[in-house]
Order: sequence, then structure tokens, then C-alpha cells
Amino acid sequence: MHIEPFQIAVADHEIDDLRRRVRATRWAPATAAPPWQQGADTGWLRELADYWATHFDWREAERRLNRMPQFMTDVQGQRVHFVHRRGVGLAPYPLVITHGWPGSFFEFHTLLDHLCDPVAFGADPADAFDVVVPSLPGFGFSPAAAQGGTSAFQVADLWVSLMQGLGYERFGAQGGDLGAGVSVALAARHARVVDGIHLNFLPGSYEPALGAAQKPLTAAEENFLREKNEWAALEGGYAHMHSTKPQTLAASLNDSPVGLAAWIGEKFRAWSDCDGDVERVFSKDELLTNISLYWYTQSMGSAIQMYWENRLQPMRFAREPRVMPPVGYAHFPKELSHPPRSWLERSFDVVQWTDMPSGGHFAAMEKPELLATEIRKFFRPLRKTGR
Repeated sequence: MHIEPFQIAVADHEIDDLRRRVRATRWAPATAAPPWQQGADTGWLRELADYWATHFDWREAERRLNRMPQFMTDVQGQRVHFVHRRGVGLAPYPLVITHGWPGSFFEFHTLLDHLCDPVAFGADPADAFDVVVPSLPGFGFSPAAAQGGTSAFQVADLWVSLMQGLGYERFGAQGGDLGAGVSVALAARHARVVDGIHLNFLPGSYEPALGAAQKPLTAAEENFLREKNEWAALEGGYAHMHSTKPQTLAASLNDSPVGLAAWIGEKFRAWSDCDGDVERVFSKDELLTNISLYWYTQSMGSAIQMYWENRLQPMRFAREPRVMPPVGYAHFPKELSHPPRSWLERSFDVVQWTDMPSGGHFAAMEKPELLATEIRKFFRPLRKTGR
């Protein structure tokens, strides 16, 4: 597998164009609704946009991103951008971590410090990882799939080829959001090479085997399904749009940087453990680094295409055998959904379940130390013996 070092280098004229577009925003008339009740708050958005156009230093953000060891390669005909950071310790264990939407490889910049160099944080050098963080097809610097049909299952196939091309015959996987779906697909399709998976989110399309031959639903499971449906009705409009009309949405988000910032920024506030103050958890620079990655790569349309593909290939295990690799689950209190352990155990061998004290959907950014501790604990018995 031919691997090329990669560095981000956005052209000056693209930075100038972004600032011009932000300054020329045609703002929507304000409504009488309370702040954030109907989506992104106009006052906060105007402040973020002004900072983006006048103070945000993309070149500094670019320098920070380029400290991460990035590469490009071809995997099964798909061009893939990835971070590959080697561990500092005794026999680092290979781990592939997959991001989701509206995140990117940037989500893991601090988590990688904890996982790759545990001694720097007072942890055991035997817990070091070699970490690979690929950008999903259509996200960031990974081009969109050349043809349709690339759901989490096909991405899992790509990741196996990538990891083995890097010399890792066996490895573990971790993910949240769309990355949780890829990790589940890795366990379901590639149990011979995947030692185990650690999740901090359960894919929304996951359906275990149900019916007369299965255990009846528990009260906790019935409550979870009811809450899941209520959340989808009140908060899931973005996902329905992504999975049914992604290109209609892409036309506007690829043209308006402030529209893009509203679409992404509102989710970072709603899905994090911030008590309504998004900048209590994420700085403007962090938010805009992630948003700018979508803008400069013009990848929003191709990124949300994965929702379309996942809808066509949902994670239903009704007619499939039990997923064999062990599963660890970190349940963060402000995550989007709260499945009971028994719901996962209908399909998975859940060997580690932790109710986390704080944190939300963007766990790697919100609580990197807590998440790293859980990942180390889960993979510790799998390092030498596999399953």
C-alpha cells in the first residue's frame, strides 16, 4: 500500500473568500422565540460569525492540525486521509478510531495524547496504543466514494484493508456517532481480525432480534424505545433530512459559511454537556476549526450522504448470528440516547459498561481523559491474547 505524507495547506484566496462571504451574510429576520428554542440563536451566531471573519486565525489552526501525523493512501480504489500516531510504550496496541458527523479527525487531537503516550499522564506505558484515525469517505480530505452504496458496512471493509496495509493483522476499534456504526460493522463482518470494539454511542438504526423466540422487552427497554421515538420527532429533523434529501441541504450549506456554522454549531451546543453554554465546553477556535474543515474541503454534501447510505443498509441483527467480538460501552449522561445494557446484550457480548459521571456526544473532545481511561481498561485484557 503506497502511503504519502499529507499536510493541510489552504490557499490564501480561499481564506479571503470565506471572510468575504461571512461579512456579506444576509441575516434572517429574528423571531420572537426565546434563544435556541427554534435552533441556532441569532445573537450567538452573529458573534461567532464576526469572530470567524475578523479574529479566527486559520493559519494557526492549520499549524496545530499539521502537528498530527497525517497521510493519504488508496484503499480498494478509495482515496483515504488518515492520522497515524505511533504509541510510546511497551508493544503499543493497534486501534482504529472513527469519527462521526458533525465531527472530524480533529475531535481526537487531545485523546490521542492520552492513548499514545500514557506515561505523560501518569498511566501505565503498557497501555500505549498505535492509533489510526481515518477520515470517513466524503469527509474532510477523504474524497467522496466514487459510487453509491458506501455505508458503515463498506467503510468497515475499507478500514480492515487500511489497518492490514499498515501492518496490523489484528486490532481493536472505537467510535461514537457514525463511527460507532463503523465499529459495530467491523465486529459484525470481521470478527476474525477485530479483537473487540469500544463504543460511546449506539447507532440509531441498530435493531436486535425480537419476536416470540426472544426475551420479551423489559420495562427499561420499552422506556428507551419510547424516548428514542420522542427524540426523533422533536430533535431528529436533521437526520431525516440527511438521510432523505441530502443534496437539497448541501446546496445551501456548501454556499453559506454562516449557514454551515449554524447547522453544526447548534448540534455542538445541543449534544454536549454544556448546560446551554456551548463555549463553556468548546472554544470559538475549536468550533471554527472543525467547521472550517467542512468549509474548505467543501465536504458537507458528501459527508451527509452517508446518512442516505446507512438508511438503505441499517444495522438490523434479526436474521444474523450474535456479534462475537466483546464490546465495551461508555454511557455519557448527556448523550443523545440512553439504551439500557440489556438492549445491547441482545446482540453483543458486553463485557464492560460504565455510567460516566459527565460528558455528552462529543466525548473525545469533552472528556478525553475519562474516555481514554475507559478505552485502556477495555483493551487491556485483549492486547496479547485477543479474544
